[in-house]
Amino acid sequence: MSESEPQFLDLSSTGSVPARRIAYRIDPAPAGGTGLFWLSGYRSDMASTKASELAVFARDNGYGCARFDYSGHGVSGGVFEEGTIGAWLEEAEAVFRLTSGRQIIIGSSMGGYIALLLLRRLMEAAPEEAQRIVGLVLIAPAWDMTEELMWKQFTPTARRELEESGVYHQPSEYGEPYAITRVLIEEGRSHLLAGKPFDPGRPVVILQGRLDTSVPIAHARALLGLLKGNWVELKEIADGEHRLSRPQDLSLLFNKITAVAQSGSPRNE
Repeated sequence: MSESEPQFLDLSSTGSVPARRIAYRIDPAPAGGTGLFWLSGYRSDMASTKASELAVFARDNGYGCARFDYSGHGVSGGVFEEGTIGAWLEEAEAVFRLTSGRQIIIGSSMGGYIALLLLRRLMEAAPEEAQRIVGLVLIAPAWDMTEELMWKQFTPTARRELEESGVYHQPSEYGEPYAITRVLIEEGRSHLLAGKPFDPGRPVVILQGRLDTSVPIAHARALLGLLKGNWVELKEIADGEHRLSRPQDLSLLFNKITAVAQSGSPRNE
C-alpha cells in the first residue's frame, strides 16, 4: 500500500512544553464503521512494521485507521529529549479528537501506557469522547514505564548520571542507546497508574510475550490488578519477545481487534 503524505497539526505551548507540529495520517472508516487508532512505542513511529501492517489490515477489512508521530519522533517536529509522557498524551488526545465514530485504540509498549492514560483522561474530562472508544488492544503495555521500567531499574551510577547531567544514555538491544532525561522521569510521576486503579468500562486485550525483556511478563500481569471490572483479557505468547511483529503475532493482533470490534458498545460512564 502506497503511503499518503502526512498531514500536520500545530499544537501551542502548554506549561513547559513548547509548541510543536505533529504529523498524522487518518483514513476515515466507512459510514457507521469502526476506526483503529494506533499509538506507537517509545522511539517508534507510524511507519513501523506493526503500524504499517495495521493500516493495510484496516484498508482490507473496512476499518478506518489513524496514526501519528509523537513530537521528537518520526516526521513530527520537536526535540526528542524534550519529550514527556504528558506532552505525548496531549498529542494523542489532540489527534484522537480529529477522528470520528467508534474507535479501537491499539497501543504498543509505551503506546499501551498512553492508551490507558488517554482512556482514563477522557472518561474523567470528556465522557462523550470516551464513549467512542469501544475497546483497547495493548501490545506489551509499558504502564508507568518511567518509574517502574526506568527509574526503579537504574543502577546507582545511572541515577547519579541522570541527576547530575540531566540525561542517561541507556543501552538498547534495538540500536543506539536511549536518551532518558531527568524531565521525562520527573514529569512521568504525574501520570502513574499505580495507586489509582480504574474501571476501563470496555474490553481491554493485552498481548504479551513471555520472552519479552523490555516489558517483563510480570509487569503485564501486574496491570490486571489496576484495571477493575473484569474487562481484561491477557494473552501470553510463549515464544513471543517484545516487538510481536512476526506474521503469527500480527494475525493474533488482527483477530483480537476483530473480536473487540464485534463486542458492542462500551458501558455508559
